[in-house]
Parts: sequence; structure tokens; C-alpha cells
Amino acid sequence: MHVTENAPLAPLTTLRLGGPARRLLTAQSDDEVVAAVRAADAAGEPLLVIGGGSNLVIGDAGFDGTVLRIATTGFTLEGTALELAAGEVWSEAVARTVDAGLAGIEFLAGIPGSAGATPVQNVGAYGQEVAQRVTEVVAYDRTAGELVTLANADCAFSYRHSRFKAEPDRYVVLRVRFALEEAAGLSSPVQYAEVARTLGVAAGERVDLRTAFETVLRLRAGKGMVLDPADHDTWSAGSFFTNPVLSPEQFAAFLAQVDERRLEAPAWPAPDGHTKTSAAWLIDRAGFTKGYGSGPATLSTKHTLALTNRGRASTEDLLALAREVRDGVRAAFGVELVNEPVMVGVRL
Repeated sequence: MHVTENAPLAPLTTLRLGGPARRLLTAQSDDEVVAAVRAADAAGEPLLVIGGGSNLVIGDAGFDGTVLRIATTGFTLEGTALELAAGEVWSEAVARTVDAGLAGIEFLAGIPGSAGATPVQNVGAYGQEVAQRVTEVVAYDRTAGELVTLANADCAFSYRHSRFKAEPDRYVVLRVRFALEEAAGLSSPVQYAEVARTLGVAAGERVDLRTAFETVLRLRAGKGMVLDPADHDTWSAGSFFTNPVLSPEQFAAFLAQVDERRLEAPAWPAPDGHTKTSAAWLIDRAGFTKGYGSGPATLSTKHTLALTNRGRASTEDLLALAREVRDGVRAAFGVELVNEPVMVGVRL
């Protein structure tokens, strides 16, 4: 296991922000991951586990403890059953399933980060989320001090949430298993309106699998959501805020605000009688348009949901912008935006 003292963390995040770690460990096997976690827990050492760093905001002071970077590899495909090691690069794994002619995660193409992070956040995009395909998650349970295998139903998946996110200091994901689909070279049914329009099909139809995959990559790239070191619009944590899910009372109050402005807000049914609306729509209508900001951190010029580092920003620069956007949306519409990335040593 590779050990680095006083290690810079900014290069390990897609935002390229954050101070150093007192110690950085890089684990390349499940045994190394478990050994490092057990050692830190036995010593009472603060521990931060990271993968691809794509959903992470680290404070300028860094992390005064041990950072464990999971760099394990393993891609096993048996029929339609897929197992990924936590350190596998997610975007590359998706591409390999498409190469194999299997549907199920093709609309999650181009999402940065590691496979182990996908069940934590219940990663989703363009009408798909991993909860639809995850069968089991193998993890180290720090409370019990043992390896556990959690079935899909035990993961408590919901919108951008899971048991792993609810108990961030308990589980360290080691492997994720998926059930994919052999659909004679076709995609999963198209669910997302933008994708359906782009493909020229109706919602619910299937299209050529590779066409679906490449279409999503183009859509993501057009929004600065595919990593490109030369493009500062991709120096982000992806969507910084989740789409608000409003109770009936909250939605009624929101509609009253919208009606006053003579606007028509997007809305979709959510579980338990709730309604989901668009964070991007709220941000834009509150006056924060693409490229907003005059400092070293601005909104992306391609997508209002991405907060970006223009090359010389600090974490505090980014958070100041995030607070301005959050407070502006609350003042305009009475809706509280919630950050999607994990905050380390900082808060909004």
C-alpha cells in the first residue's frame, strides 16, 4: 500500500480544490482497504475514504487525518451479471458493458468517479439510476468489524440517497454487483424527455444501444459534464444541488410564488405524494444564469447546476458562490436547495 505524508488532495478531486491530508494511503486490493480502515479505527484516527473525487468538496485546510484512496480494479461479467471493484472507473465500466451489448446502465455514460461511489449516491441521470440494476453491495461494516453483503432491498435506495449515505462512517464499499439486460442490441426503454427528443422517439421506446450511449455522451459533453482537463466548465462536482422534492404544502407555497411571477415551473410526481422540481430551472429563474460570477469560481457557461473552478479558486470561493445561489433561490421561490456533493471540513 502506497503511503504519502502531507499529501495534496486537490489533484484527486474533479474540482481541483482542497488542502492536504496529513497522510494519504492508496489501496489496490480489498484486503488493503479493510486493513487500512481497521488500523485507523483501532487508533481512533480520523478517516476519509475517497474514490474518483468527483462528488467531493474538501476544505482549504485539508484533512487532519488519514485519507484512504480506493484504487482497486476488477471487472467481471458473467452473462448479464456484472461485478465491479469499488475503484473501477465508472465511465470506462459503462463503456465496456455497451461493448458487450448489454443494456441497463448505458444512460449513465460519461459520469465521472468510481464504481464504489455509485450506490452511495444512488447515481442517476437521463432516466436511469443504479438502484434499478444493483443486486448486491459488498462492504466492510466498521461497526460490526466484518464484511457484509447487502441486497438491493437492504440498501435503502431513494433519490440520490442510500443507506451508505445515511451512515457515512459505517460502510466502506468494496464491490458492487449489477443485473444487466440482453436486449438484442437495443437500449433500455428511453425515459428522459430530452433524450427522447434528441433521438426522435417516444418515451418508452428502445433504440440501438450504442446510439443511446453516444447520444448521452454528447448531451453530457454539451453541458460540461464529461471531464476535460482543458475545459474549466468540467472542473466541477457535476450537479451541485439536487432537484428539490417538495411536500404538498411546500409545493402549494412554491406554486403561489411561481404564479406571482407568471412562470410555469417543471414538476414531476415523486413518492409519498411529493413533487419534484428542477434545481437548474430555479437557479436560472432566480437570476443566476450560465457563467454567473465574476471571481475565480463561477457557474458553468454550459449548465447552471455546475459550480466551477476557473483555475485559481479556493474552496471558500466556491462555497461563497454556492451560498449566494442557495440564498437567492430561497428568497425568490421559498425553496431550499441542498448540496449534492459530500462536504469535508466545510458546510454551506
